[in-house]
Amino acid sequence: MEPWNIVFLIGFIIYVVIRGIFEHKSKGNEQLVSRTDRRELLLMVIVALGTMVLPILYLFTSLLRFANYRLPVFLPWVGAVLMVAALWLFWRSHSDLGKHWSRTLEIQKGHQLVRHGVYRLVRHPMYAAIWLFSLAQGLLLENWLAGWSAFVAVAILYFVRVPHEERMMLEFFGQDYRDYMQQTGRIFPRVRHN
Repeated sequence: MEPWNIVFLIGFIIYVVIRGIFEHKSKGNEQLVSRTDRRELLLMVIVALGTMVLPILYLFTSLLRFANYRLPVFLPWVGAVLMVAALWLFWRSHSDLGKHWSRTLEIQKGHQLVRHGVYRLVRHPMYAAIWLFSLAQGLLLENWLAGWSAFVAVAILYFVRVPHEERMMLEFFGQDYRDYMQQTGRIFPRVRHN
């Protein structure tokens, strides 16, 4: 296994552990609103293929070898830095959300609008972390399919799911969420002009 593949695998394991810890913490939350439908389930399948299935096939079999390529030497280093940033932001966004995190689109009993930590700056830091992780995957796994499949899957997830998620938040939190949208960017901090 190539050294950069090992870096990716370690990052992937950390990513899964972070998700598992917070999934366990949010277990048992009572749902008030759930928007899990066929579209949401299809998105989860697409994301699983791009972020787990294809990378695992690439790392542990020779099935995807036909799509290998070589990057300039410095780009995997960039990928490693992006992965560290992605993992920090992924952990921090879960931590700041606390028990309000869920894998699918839902509002839980006692759900509050989170505006502290990284959520002070952006509304969707977890998606920002996932975008960063998908870029890191593309730079660490030198394979057109396994490397960039996450980027494509995350793009589909982001552009299909986020408008529905924001609509749900507006329905539930109303003007508070509208104000929050005015103060923050979706995945990048809003540039303020004085």
